[in-house]
Amino acid sequence: MSYYKIDNLEQYFKHYNKSVREPRKFWGKIAQENFTWYQQWDKVVEFDMAEADIKWFTEAKVNIVKNCIDRHLAKRGDKTAIIFEPNDPSETALHITYNELHERVCKMANVLREQGVKKGDRVCIYLPMIPELAIATLACARIGAIHSVVFAGFSASAVASRINDSECKIVITSDGGYRGNKTIDLKGIIDEALDKCSCVESVLVVKRINSEINMKEGRDQWLQPLLDEASDNNVAEIMDAEDPLFILYTSGSTGKPKGMVHTTAGYMVYTAYTFKNVFNYEENDVFWCTADIGWITGHSYILYGPLLNGATTVIFEGVPSYPDFSRFWEIIEKHKITQFYTAPTAIRALAKENLEYVQKHPLTSLKVIGSVGEPINEEAWHWYNDHVGSKRCPLVDTWWQTETGGILISPIAFVTPTKPTYASLPLPGIQPVLMDDKRNEIEGNQVNGSLCIKFPWPGIARTIWGDHQRYKDTYFSAFPGKYFTGDGALRDEVGYYRITGREDDVVIVSGHNLGTAPIEDAINEHPAVAESAIVGFPHDVKGNALYAFVILKEVGEYRVRENLVKEINQLISDHIGPIAKIDKIQFVTGLPKTRSGKIMRRILRKIAEGDYSNFGDISTLLNPEIVEEIKEGKI
Repeated sequence: MSYYKIDNLEQYFKHYNKSVREPRKFWGKIAQENFTWYQQWDKVVEFDMAEADIKWFTEAKVNIVKNCIDRHLAKRGDKTAIIFEPNDPSETALHITYNELHERVCKMANVLREQGVKKGDRVCIYLPMIPELAIATLACARIGAIHSVVFAGFSASAVASRINDSECKIVITSDGGYRGNKTIDLKGIIDEALDKCSCVESVLVVKRINSEINMKEGRDQWLQPLLDEASDNNVAEIMDAEDPLFILYTSGSTGKPKGMVHTTAGYMVYTAYTFKNVFNYEENDVFWCTADIGWITGHSYILYGPLLNGATTVIFEGVPSYPDFSRFWEIIEKHKITQFYTAPTAIRALAKENLEYVQKHPLTSLKVIGSVGEPINEEAWHWYNDHVGSKRCPLVDTWWQTETGGILISPIAFVTPTKPTYASLPLPGIQPVLMDDKRNEIEGNQVNGSLCIKFPWPGIARTIWGDHQRYKDTYFSAFPGKYFTGDGALRDEVGYYRITGREDDVVIVSGHNLGTAPIEDAINEHPAVAESAIVGFPHDVKGNALYAFVILKEVGEYRVRENLVKEINQLISDHIGPIAKIDKIQFVTGLPKTRSGKIMRRILRKIAEGDYSNFGDISTLLNPEIVEEIKEGKI
């Protein structure tokens, strides 16, 4: 029996039970039967959860790009690997076959080698959603360089901190990018970032918007002439199973972003397996994930998962509202998309528009629809299910994280019965548990608790770049012997899981994990600000929005509050990026604090939500009277 594909519920339970009882046998069989290896492993998995030391397929040798591209050439060489759908619908979509992708990745790999990039070097990729982003990422993996893709919406300061943290040797960027009716000066942002980076030796620039840009002599080069000269003959680097594949930064509850490290073999096996099953991928399907490759969703389910399965995957440069709100539906019709994977934020935004935008496009090619980034609320779930899926496409509400590498809890299309707002059942190999405040496992169903995983899976991140202690402290110390997800969850009467939200100081806004600490640091840099605290509050479109409570130094000096609000948001935009802007800023004279000086965010969260029912015992606060004052001033 092959464990790779699950076709019915009975089979799911059989595979799941096998994966829990004999995880080594289960994953070993999947790895052996479905991938090309230079050398087999000694052990399927070795781990010490107390030390956060996890290794999969030890001593195995492999190259993920050989598995993504080369091994498909004999059978699928002329099949479309990537469809590039440009920002402007009047620009022709590009179909790149597996043969063409192989040639372009090999050329890019040779360019990188000629630039002195070696196995283990870090490469920062700061590109819009164009084919070169996928090609550069795969070229790094082909030669064993560690890619660090940074979402092309981050500010120069945020880019610089990521480049410096991982000491990138080279940056790949473009003259700019299109986003709806706007252009973004990506090269200008990189120039500003590199003023603070001494590790970067060269910058390769893709021509996309044909704008006038500065090219620094001795550092900056146009990419295309180098590709024109490069050979398309490239031998893939032989990688150890545990060699780092990429670093991807995610917001932490402290100021410094966390560079999550994913390694080669385990990530390969897990993303391929989850893609195939969750989306019920079959040959000749056309899969579209609307995320950006700058996020883990793009890494796992635009690039690696689909290509490992020989799929056709779509890269979309634009936004759902340009040129109008029918853009998603027009693309589904145009490319006959079979699986569509997007964020609840996009669904909520599109659900607010006239239904005609959806109805004028037959979406009959669709067979599976999916949701990612945050829990989907019931209203959005029904709108998506009824109007996009026409009540005939299973809606896979997937739960996972940057740290997990791939989907952990989700319905499997055409296998698991779906239930609105529930991520449903764990995938094979995933052993979730709910924990109480006393670190005890909560047995039974119809219970709430902190969501942990008690056994490692192949896709789990191995460390935080340069700081294994932080990795251990963040994920393995709260509940010893278990991986703590940072999320709370509810388990219903049949064992389905519903994610109830973050338990740390991270707010999910439009599907992006935003740590409150770096935003507060940016606000506190304003000369008028003494202190600030950020919390999330429910938002109809974004899911959550940010609410700031700000104490000013000299109240009398800054009377024009509107200007202050603009200046504070500009600071946030400069330090982090526009995605972290504050929706509501309330100026206060104090913040509720414990006697040890800790801000009671739980109280601020309830005020921001407009829930004054139960603040708990506030008499022990250093300044209990401030709660009433903040409540009265709520925006």
